Amino acid sequence: MEEKNITRSCIDCHVVKCRRGDDGQGVYPDFCLTTHTDAATKDRAMAALMSEEENRIAVAAAEVEAEGYGRRTRVEEIIQFAHKIGAKKLGIATCAGLLAESRTLAKILRANDFEVVGAACKLGATPKVEIGIPAYCESSGVNMCNPVLQAEIMNDAATDLNLIVGLCVGHDSLFIKHSKALVTSVVTKDRVLGHNPCVALYQADKYYKRLLEKQEWEESRTI
Repeated sequence: MEEKNITRSCIDCHVVKCRRGDDGQGVYPDFCLTTHTDAATKDRAMAALMSEEENRIAVAAAEVEAEGYGRRTRVEEIIQFAHKIGAKKLGIATCAGLLAESRTLAKILRANDFEVVGAACKLGATPKVEIGIPAYCESSGVNMCNPVLQAEIMNDAATDLNLIVGLCVGHDSLFIKHSKALVTSVVTKDRVLGHNPCVALYQADKYYKRLLEKQEWEESRTI
């Protein structure tokens, strides 16, 4: 992408004055969204955050951040967050390849007095070709992942908070879209990097330089 075509936003900022408040140091950049977002958009966001449900969640999230900052693991923070919002029944939407990790997670959650409902991605044992997935995709398994069914099972169980454990890219999106309960992630899938996708970002100027080069991707193919 040519420099002239870039629309600057928060990801291009090195000042981050919005983190410090009005401390008299630094200035907001010309493209800063803090100073350039229109009042109506800000008002909509603030009105949502002041509604009873969203405010309860936002306050709980901020308390979890402050109380365990740099000390508590993500699993511990999720447990604390669930307690703060009054969640009693937790759903685990797991990749079938991470069932061992999900069993450990369920054991931890049950030890902390939560009821746990789990649903694996291959639930339903439906062949991929039944919904039009190309036959070449069977190279990674004949049966499809069904994140919508995972979400519906959680909805039927009336879970209070759902946890994603390693769902594939896109499958996690569908699960979030169809889940009636709040969703947060425990594990983000990255088969190459041991489920730590930040490694590619940390090493983008070294071992993963190819990521900084434009790559051609096949949108679809049929074999």
